[in-house]
Amino acid sequence: MVSEGILVTSMEDEGAVSVEVEDGQATVGVPVLTEEEKHEEGEGLQEEEEEGGEEEEDDDEYDGDGDGDGEYVFQFGSGMDPLDFTKDDDSGLQPYQQFERLEYEALAEKKRKGLDSSRIVLERCAKKARVEDNPGATFEEIMEAMNYGSRRKSKKTKKRGRRKGSRNKLSSEITRMLGDATLHYARGNYDEGISISSQVVRLAPNLPDPYDILGRIYDDLGNDKKAVDFYMIAAHLKPKDSSMWKRLFTRSLEQGNNGQARYCLSKAITADPKDVSLLFHQASLHSNLGDYLKAAELFEQIQKIRPEDVEALQTGAKLYLRCGQLEHAISILVEYVNSYPSEADLSVVDLLATIYMENNAYDKAIQLFHSHSQKKPLPANLVVKEGICHLHLGNSEKAETLFSFLQKASLCDCADLITEIADTYMSLEHFDCALKFYQMLEGNLENSGSYHLKIAQCYQALKMRANAISAFYRGLHLLEDNVGARLTLASLLLEDDRVDETISLLSPPENSGSGDVDSDNHRPWWDDGKVRLKLCSIYRAKGMIKDFVDAILPLVRESLYIETLRQKVKTKKRIPRRVLFERAKILDDQQNDNVFSGFRPLASSSELSKAVRARRLLQKRATLKEEKKAAAVASGVDWCSDHSDDDQLEDRPQETMREPPLQNIWKDEQHHLLIVDLSKALASLKRYWDALEIIDLFLRLAHNVLPSDKEEELRSLGAQISYNTTDPKQGFDWVRQVVQQHPHSLVAWNCFYKMLSSMEKDYKKYSKFLRNLRVKHADCVPPILIAGHQFTISSHHQDAAREYLKAYKLLPDSPLINLCVGTSLINLALGFRLQNKHQCITQGLAFLFKNLQQSENSQEALYNIARAFHHVGLVTLAASYYEKVLATREKDCPLPQLPYENRFHAENVKPGSCDLRREAAYNLHLIYKKSGASDLARQVLKDYCSF
Repeated sequence: MVSEGILVTSMEDEGAVSVEVEDGQATVGVPVLTEEEKHEEGEGLQEEEEEGGEEEEDDDEYDGDGDGDGEYVFQFGSGMDPLDFTKDDDSGLQPYQQFERLEYEALAEKKRKGLDSSRIVLERCAKKARVEDNPGATFEEIMEAMNYGSRRKSKKTKKRGRRKGSRNKLSSEITRMLGDATLHYARGNYDEGISISSQVVRLAPNLPDPYDILGRIYDDLGNDKKAVDFYMIAAHLKPKDSSMWKRLFTRSLEQGNNGQARYCLSKAITADPKDVSLLFHQASLHSNLGDYLKAAELFEQIQKIRPEDVEALQTGAKLYLRCGQLEHAISILVEYVNSYPSEADLSVVDLLATIYMENNAYDKAIQLFHSHSQKKPLPANLVVKEGICHLHLGNSEKAETLFSFLQKASLCDCADLITEIADTYMSLEHFDCALKFYQMLEGNLENSGSYHLKIAQCYQALKMRANAISAFYRGLHLLEDNVGARLTLASLLLEDDRVDETISLLSPPENSGSGDVDSDNHRPWWDDGKVRLKLCSIYRAKGMIKDFVDAILPLVRESLYIETLRQKVKTKKRIPRRVLFERAKILDDQQNDNVFSGFRPLASSSELSKAVRARRLLQKRATLKEEKKAAAVASGVDWCSDHSDDDQLEDRPQETMREPPLQNIWKDEQHHLLIVDLSKALASLKRYWDALEIIDLFLRLAHNVLPSDKEEELRSLGAQISYNTTDPKQGFDWVRQVVQQHPHSLVAWNCFYKMLSSMEKDYKKYSKFLRNLRVKHADCVPPILIAGHQFTISSHHQDAAREYLKAYKLLPDSPLINLCVGTSLINLALGFRLQNKHQCITQGLAFLFKNLQQSENSQEALYNIARAFHHVGLVTLAASYYEKVLATREKDCPLPQLPYENRFHAENVKPGSCDLRREAAYNLHLIYKKSGASDLARQVLKDYCSF
């Protein structure tokens, strides 16, 4: 709110417009002129009126149209050569683009001058204002003061058109030259006609007649481009001659110059806005270019000019629907129907009803049908639509009454209507009624595959499996590429346990070829991802490993490669040539020899940099085009290319990378299980490198999407598979990551050491990793044991014993650690530097006997003690323990298997795999043999080591 008594001025200068607030109401003050100032103001107004009167009488020299309505009329100025418009512009601009640019700059300059004039007048009014004795002003007076700078209208009625005698007549010389040029054109003397017309152009550049003569001459000479350029200049000098713009529009379409055609069409419509044919052409152009809203507005405009044009009304409504303007589309159709209640075209009624039905407004559609059925009977298609509306509203009895006429009608004529009714029943899940109507068409649609598939779906919904299978087979015989129907039939066959038939249904036909995608990115049905997945699930369930791998591996590999390339490569959109020319316009005015150098537009630094890049790209494309042309000529191939063809090619969408056969392979959980099963199957077939390739691609692709547990599963699987390869480095990196995440997992450490044992030469490379992990996790036993194992391999038994004893302090009850400590101490006792060897051996045997106790006198523990006695030379004790091993029978256990072997192989139980009696018998026979008991040694080998 404004407080009382506050005076607000818009300027600090004397005489500014003021606003005074009194008692809550604002009074706006305007400048008050003295008598002297009023006298000066009156003289100024009189001078302006006199100048205005002179301007009214001053028409253009050769064009009587003028711009009294404020329209832009092109005129050649001084220093401009009209013939330059017909020459090839360095920037590639066509003549119509040059005219378009000049018009834009002229209108912009006119607008700027109007704004500057208004600002100057406002400043002058503000300086003359007087704050004191301000009587206040009305809103109209304020607006009058603000519009002071605009041209004041004369009180006299301004006459339109040309005043008599106001047009300057052509000189006799120009008239004579025009006659000579026309005569030379008529006689076929084209060179003389061109020469004389060119002289007239230079003498009277704004006269359209010589340009028209030049255009006709070049037409006869067969130079279409020159002819159109001269016609273009003539049309701009006579902008209200619609016939000339129509001719230019037709010629532009013939030349394939769509941009010029659009420009000429808009000019023709401006010249003759009531020509419906021009509006129709413009609407069609906008529709072809994808500007559906503008096209719909033009079709609506055509229908208003010609209310009887129903086709324009329907086309406009459909385009409004395509733009998402449903209410507007309905409104124009309803307006037409209400305007002609008894004579409305039924096709419009049909379209309106269809729109209502598509948007679930069935009650409105029924009202529409009812209102027209009272005047005259509805045709069959509208009766069927009314019945369908009743079906959707639940009035089945009313719908059946409306459909009853089809029983007496000819089935050939009503096949589409019956199909529509049956489809509606099926969508509403009334499959018995749908089947009844489909069966009415039996014999008429036997060659329609979709007809048989719909019947099959009805049978399937009604639990009539045998009939459904038979109908699906008939439909697939006609539509073999229908993947959905094929998969549904496969599911039905599997329910009947017809596995072999299902495999035959989903397998590629004989002589099917490579199955590559065609130019339209269309795959044959047997290469579809869903078909392959269904077939692979059958192979996997039956344990057909090789068939499973052969069926799915190509699709998985292709999908992974395509998705990986998509993440790496970002396709750039090719900028059309016309857009580059528009950007490069800014730089064209910097040329001294350009006729448009005086019209340089304002541009920011970013726009200038874009223009420089655009010109550089245009030059690059021109060079590339010349190279292609030279190569084509050298190879003997005809070269045909122009700018219009290039524009058409650039308007086409860019070729994109083809779609992968398995969509979102790294996101779907089902696909993740497929990758795991495929990797295990490849490993079981000893195709280790293929398995590692799949795992590596999948992990790189789904690194940020895959859950951590699934990622670890794949890494562990890859590590186990890579152990069987000649270079397990890749798998070692995977298992190292698993160990870092789970430092207390014995399974991870077992896999880690298994990988490490195959790379003995590279152990020092990974010793730093183990050392850092031991520092971070001091209570972690596995890395301590691995360090002890490595010292044992390198015969550093003292270091190995030290590491094993560290592990013993953490886990004293572990049988494995007791075994390792005992063996390391015995190996240490056999060295040369140790003095208390007997004590060391005794300690080692103590750990071994503890291992025997913890293992509950197992055969393995007895064998280890016997082997220790044998190793230190206590052969008597060794023989006794070997005999205990021979007296113990160990139960066979399954051989250890990798995870990828569990799904596809039964438990591999090899007889005698866990029995150590043969090893004990062999060592015992060595003791007997060395002691001289050869017969006893031979008997032991015969009893336990012979087959």
